Amino acid sequence: MVVPIGFDNTTMFPPDPFDRSNYIDECKKLYGVSPRPHWVTTYYGGYDVKLILQRFASNIIFSNGLRDPYSSGGVLEDISESVVAIHTVNGSHCLDILRANQDSDPDWLVMQRKAEVEIIEGWISKYYADLKAVQ
Repeated sequence: MVVPIGFDNTTMFPPDPFDRSNYIDECKKLYGVSPRPHWVTTYYGGYDVKLILQRFASNIIFSNGLRDPYSSGGVLEDISESVVAIHTVNGSHCLDILRANQDSDPDWLVMQRKAEVEIIEGWISKYYADLKAVQ
């Protein structure tokens, strides 16, 4: 699977800008196989992720820490009322789903988790209200 993210040369990620030809050559040299750059969209679809999410998704929080290089490929804006993006300048990959630590968690992380919990509680309340309305 090819993830075309380039970053500075001080990380484990390929250099910026991402050079697909070099990436393919390195895979052939190191592993004896050619990567398939379009395999994910060919196999799973998703040419227009926003359109797919608008039509078929609900109750998803896309949480992105903008310090994480993967955030450039993340969902950074709300797609609908129930498919929402929460991002923070300081966060990183999965930081908000780690166990809370009252002694060391910064305020912005506490607030992000609180916002996520409030969103989920709203979904649950709506579910029960809708269920009650049809009974």
